[in-house]
Amino acid sequence: MKKSAVFLTVLICLLLLAATGCRRNTAGGYRQVERSEFLMGTLVTIKIYDEDSDRGNSAADRALERIREIEGLMSANLESSEVGVINREAGTKPVAVSKDTFSVIEKGLYYGNLSGGLFDITVEPLVKLWGIGTQSAGIPDRAELESALGLVDYKKVDLGGDTREVFLKEPGMGLDLGGIAKGYAADEAKKILVSEGIEHAIINLGGNIQTVGLKFDGTPWNIGIKDPEDPAGALLGVARINDSTVVTSGDYERYFEEDGKRYHHILDPYTGYPGRGEMRAVTILTSSSFDADALSTSVFLMGIERGMELIESLDGVEAIAVTRDRQVVTSSGVGDAFSILKGNYKMR
Repeated sequence: MKKSAVFLTVLICLLLLAATGCRRNTAGGYRQVERSEFLMGTLVTIKIYDEDSDRGNSAADRALERIREIEGLMSANLESSEVGVINREAGTKPVAVSKDTFSVIEKGLYYGNLSGGLFDITVEPLVKLWGIGTQSAGIPDRAELESALGLVDYKKVDLGGDTREVFLKEPGMGLDLGGIAKGYAADEAKKILVSEGIEHAIINLGGNIQTVGLKFDGTPWNIGIKDPEDPAGALLGVARINDSTVVTSGDYERYFEEDGKRYHHILDPYTGYPGRGEMRAVTILTSSSFDADALSTSVFLMGIERGMELIESLDGVEAIAVTRDRQVVTSSGVGDAFSILKGNYKMR
């Protein structure tokens, strides 16, 4: 019998050591501007610290409008979105799309190759079947699962580079860009803020954290990493970053439980089931939230050995992985950018 409904984590904890709360005025003449809105299936929060509150307000408004635009293009839940049209025309005809949507699909296919197919943007039939994150979440019938698995294959996505057309080769196929589009949106929001002259800001798309510069006091941003065993409680650790991003994928974010077993939203496109490796969570530290979004999912499914081997091969990318036996594994370049806060977790 099903024991629990869906648990949805919409915010990663933030430790802003010199700028907490929702104060309008801050030290040094800086003013805080904060905007929050439910977009892309999560709570989006933008905090800007600037001496000119009018500039901060204008930048925040523009950044949110850009995120709304991306959602309208790429949501698999909107029939009118470009992704919705691509899915509806699967096996029938190519669909011309915007530069934004084309870029995200192209990057998704790149990470499909890089991960050996574990990151697969054609996972939509499986996502729909499991319904994790909805009231209809449940374990699929085996025959239905096999049928959906037959429709998941990123290599059956054709791209027309000159015409920006996208074609899914088989009827019933579907794109789901949920594993990468939030990262793209976070980077695009940052571009808006920087273009407006903002030098200190933090953008949070439900766990996709992107920062602009240092904090206004000249110190790094301190981003809390949740304990997968107690995501609403004390933090496992803290990452210190400057003008970069922190993105986490974990089995505690969206899930349901049945007969004492947890079924989370990170689906393995080879088995059709939630990933069952040794990982509980993976956090990526790098400059691009776009890349970090896809990498956090990829490494989670690849496992410690293969996942860390991939991270070590990439310039400017670091990872923090949490295992089921409370071990924390970091890539070679993390150094003092991360520290554990809870004594029941140990560095491997």
